[in-house]
Amino acid sequence: MAKERHIPERSCVACRLKLPKKELVRLLRTPEGTVVVDRTGKGAGRGAYLCWSPGCWQKGIRKGGLERSLKIILCAQDRAQLLAFHQEAVIGAASEEE
Repeated sequence: MAKERHIPERSCVACRLKLPKKELVRLLRTPEGTVVVDRTGKGAGRGAYLCWSPGCWQKGIRKGGLERSLKIILCAQDRAQLLAFHQEAVIGAASEEE
């Protein structure tokens, strides 16, 4: 009988929905104090997760959920960079489906 493999789960900081780690986007506070998208999911620093829902990105970035989780105050440049990443990722995924 095969042993079931453990699948790590994380919670979205906006909607609090628990999903497998691979289905969420990890945002990372670097030691320098900037916030970046951690594409590998293994970067050094404090991390927080958001699901791909546009509402969660709006709520997490604009309402402060991401700031609370990362224990940092986002500057306007970081906010714009994160929202731009989400827009590009969603548009890129939509164009691949067609």
